[in-house]
Amino acid sequence: MNLHDLTSVVEDNRQLITDWMSQKRKEVSIPIYGSVDIRDAGWKIAVVDANHFPAGFNNVASEDEKHLAALLKNHISRRDKNCKWVHLYPEAHTRNAAYAENLRTLQRLITMAGFRCTIGSPELGGHGSVVGLSGPLKLDHVELKDFDGEQQIVVDGERPDLILLNNDLTEGIVPGLGTSRVSPPPQMGWHVRKKSNHFEALNGYVEEISEILGIDPWYLMTDWFVSKDKCLDKEACRIELAAEVDDFIKKIDDRYRNLGIDREPVVFIKNDSGTYGLGILSVKSGSELLALSNRKMKKLMYSKGGVDVENFLIQEGVPTCLYTESNGPVEPVVYLVDGQAASWFYRINEKKSDIENLNSPSAIFQSYSNVGHLYGKNAHGWHALVAELSMLAMGKEFSEYEKIE
Repeated sequence: MNLHDLTSVVEDNRQLITDWMSQKRKEVSIPIYGSVDIRDAGWKIAVVDANHFPAGFNNVASEDEKHLAALLKNHISRRDKNCKWVHLYPEAHTRNAAYAENLRTLQRLITMAGFRCTIGSPELGGHGSVVGLSGPLKLDHVELKDFDGEQQIVVDGERPDLILLNNDLTEGIVPGLGTSRVSPPPQMGWHVRKKSNHFEALNGYVEEISEILGIDPWYLMTDWFVSKDKCLDKEACRIELAAEVDDFIKKIDDRYRNLGIDREPVVFIKNDSGTYGLGILSVKSGSELLALSNRKMKKLMYSKGGVDVENFLIQEGVPTCLYTESNGPVEPVVYLVDGQAASWFYRINEKKSDIENLNSPSAIFQSYSNVGHLYGKNAHGWHALVAELSMLAMGKEFSEYEKIE
């Protein structure tokens, strides 16, 4: 079955989907923004990674900025109608020109939405500016001050109405976020959140929407499981993980055979708490894992900030059927604001195969207006659907963390 041939199923059920989405968005706290990576094999279209603190706004198309700004305004004003000032709290690596450009774009969008926007953190307090791809980015003077016994972030001596986090908090919650109005919530940082939390939350939504569409939910989600407490520097842990991988691959292979899919299964082993493509490995068998060199094993165990990795998300690899005219494999990246798929761009990596992780330094990005015509509206509708399901799952994740607290 090729989902691209079934776009009419989505369109015929458009009102049901719209009503269902509207109801589900009332049940959870929809994040202010997020991004998802999608793999489209034709026979499966699925989100393979979801980011609560997206750092690639510099790649969105200029024609999408007005819509993005309007959605930001709607979200912020709905939560706090008196909000006038948004402070953008960035990662520490603002010297990365692409990341700095991401911040420049976010600041422009927030300003377009009608808010004052400052940028900076206590950690970056001494920096006057950093250089983005299109020019310098001014950083505001940020410090911590004590208010009623609790440290708060102040910018040039005043407290902003809203702190917009663009920092994934891998190493823990930073000082000053205590009682401030913060979005996304700090509880969604990688010091707490797991990749598997997202897919667990997503599963129920995919099942419900698949029932509306009359298709097997397998076509809209990757298979996955979590291997916990694996100290991969020890041989016994590697052997145990390799056996789990072999069992998982066999299940995928059986499914492929039953559906007539002529592919050799590949699985991705990912740090369950990681970001930026760190700690990711693809294998076709457990024996590949056992044969890893020490260098590759350390790469799998490496995470941003040097945080220990012992839990791994094992995920079915989904090949892409999308290519550029020069035969480079492509995966859609969708940026969402206030729960809506608001801007597309495409990650292209001509040095990789159709099943490999495309998120590497050799990747380039193209907007939907430049290359979207290659894939047509059939694929676009499915990409929007799975992306917005993922945003619901992010909201559900936060709801679950609230219960724990």
